[in-house]
Amino acid sequence: MNDVTLATVGQIVWRLIECHDLAPEPFFRAVGVDPQIIRDPHARIARAKSDALIRVLATKIPDPAFGLKAAQCWHPSNLGALGHAWLSSSTLHTALSRMVRYWRIVVSDVAVRLDESKEGVEFVHTPPALDDDLDRIRGDMAMAILFDMCRTNFGRAFRAKHIAFGHLAPADARPYEAFFGCPVTFNAGSNRMLIGRADADHPLPTANQQLAAVHDGILAEELARIDKTDVMARVRSSVLERMASGELSEEDSASDLHMSRRSLQRRLAEADATYQSLVDDTRRDLALRYIQDPAKSATDITFLLGYSQQSAFTRAFRRWTGTSPSEYRSRQSTATA
Repeated sequence: MNDVTLATVGQIVWRLIECHDLAPEPFFRAVGVDPQIIRDPHARIARAKSDALIRVLATKIPDPAFGLKAAQCWHPSNLGALGHAWLSSSTLHTALSRMVRYWRIVVSDVAVRLDESKEGVEFVHTPPALDDDLDRIRGDMAMAILFDMCRTNFGRAFRAKHIAFGHLAPADARPYEAFFGCPVTFNAGSNRMLIGRADADHPLPTANQQLAAVHDGILAEELARIDKTDVMARVRSSVLERMASGELSEEDSASDLHMSRRSLQRRLAEADATYQSLVDDTRRDLALRYIQDPAKSATDITFLLGYSQQSAFTRAFRRWTGTSPSEYRSRQSTATA
């Protein structure tokens, strides 16, 4: 997949321009972007054009921190199915995991990851090497939107523990400190948001397990479709389809992808992954989602994850979380009482 951005993200930029009392259409047309394309949920805009648009805005808007106002301009639909999957996530932890897994559907050439430690969960956003203005504005927009997305799910009480930006410190950092309401640092090499463990795992009032599952299926199919070379996404899609039947094997997934088992192993090795690691990661994500649903018993979850025995699921869950499914569920219920 070439360096592209989901076209509907352009609606955020359109509203951001309007926030500064400017007419958006001339800006889009000046860089060769038809304004109608930003309403097409399947279209994508070349990175060169979206970069050109940001550069023009930087010359027309005097506020150097104007990217932070993107938090006022986003809507879940701007991120396609990922936006709706985010809203239905059970915790910020699972929401951020989804963001990392499916980010390439929205922006193809920006690396994201989730780092976990005793201190909390940290979302790391690393754009490609660009010029300073683009790094600054894109980083400001991405972190402001992500922060507001967390606040939308968690509630107005949401607070990050720390925000870091890859770009150099601005002459005036007060707009950043006022917006995020937490310590903010700069020149960090990447854009980062650290969320405390308790807040990251706190059950969200917007959670909807059924909708999340539907959107996950859509996202897995879309990622596999837009980038046929993304073998990890295609394997995850195969695993999701076969999991409940218990028919999980490297041979079957290789067959689904129309390649030999040896070819699949080689392609996964090139991506620093293995079939078993992808199965384990997928099971973990689903387990953390299913355990939030009181209607699903441990037996139900065991079946849905493709385990033949409940003891196997319990051992795996303890390895992922450090506690048993019943203890984890009890702790979550206490937190919401």
